[in-house]
Amino acid sequence: MSHTSDLEFNPLSDAFAQDPHPFYEALRAKEGLTYYEDFDVWLAARFDDVSEIVMSEHMVRSMEHIASAEEIEKQKRDGNWHDMPHHSRFVQFSLLDSDGDVHDRLRKQVFKLFTPVMVNKLRDEIQAYVDSLVDGLADHAEIDFIEDLAAHVPGHIIGRILGVPDADCPQLRIWSENIVQYFDIDRSDKRKELAERNTTEFYHYLSDLKRQRATAPKDDLISMMIEAQKAGQMNEDEFISTAMLILMAGHGSTIDVLGSGMHALLKFPDQMQRLRDDQSLMKTAVQEMFRYESPLPFFHRYVTQEMEVCGQRFERGTKFGVLYGSANRDPKQFPNADTFDVGRSPNWHIAFGRGAHFCLGNHLARLDMDIIFSTLLRRFSRIELAAEDVRYKRGLSVRGPDALKIRWSPS
Repeated sequence: MSHTSDLEFNPLSDAFAQDPHPFYEALRAKEGLTYYEDFDVWLAARFDDVSEIVMSEHMVRSMEHIASAEEIEKQKRDGNWHDMPHHSRFVQFSLLDSDGDVHDRLRKQVFKLFTPVMVNKLRDEIQAYVDSLVDGLADHAEIDFIEDLAAHVPGHIIGRILGVPDADCPQLRIWSENIVQYFDIDRSDKRKELAERNTTEFYHYLSDLKRQRATAPKDDLISMMIEAQKAGQMNEDEFISTAMLILMAGHGSTIDVLGSGMHALLKFPDQMQRLRDDQSLMKTAVQEMFRYESPLPFFHRYVTQEMEVCGQRFERGTKFGVLYGSANRDPKQFPNADTFDVGRSPNWHIAFGRGAHFCLGNHLARLDMDIIFSTLLRRFSRIELAAEDVRYKRGLSVRGPDALKIRWSPS
């Protein structure tokens, strides 16, 4: 099997940050999967290939069951994941990076709060919070949509579900971003130290919050998880790891898709007008935002046995990179895939993953977006870009604008 390592595929480049889709298109045009040497990973770019990998019962997120302790330690050293005591305990192990019975047991403890029925009970609370934020910004002729508005909503709402005081939510965003940045392919010692330090601070914060809830329980997820731990459904490390993951997952990706979603509406003004004229399209519009610029465009899997994957034979332990961002622009799956269409239906995108690791918070993220965009279109008759040069974040694992300056006029 020949390794294709001569591909001009640099996910840390400015060109990739600004528009990764030509790179994805080139990958989809290649036969089979593409080996990316810098990351020692086989990249799947086509929708069918990504689907095959993530739905396979022989694919896992963790190396734990297919490698020895020595092999895992070597892999950690090679990737600069070692010497991170708190990061190893609470971030490198998580609900997201576990498989089988452990994953099912942990997911079951928190799933009930993220069902459509439970999430929809938050609608009035989220609406009131968004209204208060917009009230404070409405007389500004120009804002940074991300920093001034989008960044305040997802973490605040997920914080309330978990039981975090409102005043602490901005700090959670800082910790989350500084921890998550280390999952991309630039793993320098400086970024490593930042991730470990922030994980440690986050751990101490959650431990204090847990102690408070143990003596004075409330109607929140922390209190519910304390009862689950007492019942033997999770241990101490799993408790902290799960709380940390929920807070981190509730921040960055939703902020990113809010930013790229607004940018898409601004780039396709006919679609924004269509949505103004018919807000019953909001649900399909939000799904299209996730398809058009998937906020988490890259995940990995390991194969648990030697087998054929996407028409090629691979050894046990081979690592695969599933490119959701590419799969969601595959023209074989989506007609006019590069066109943003707020009424697109059907829209079986894969931005939330598939199978056992299907995104737990997808209903909450979509409700946040529905409320924010509905509110803005109702309250502002004109919304337009204030700066044409919109810079996107660098990296393979994230997709979203760094900033999005807009001008608006109240209705």
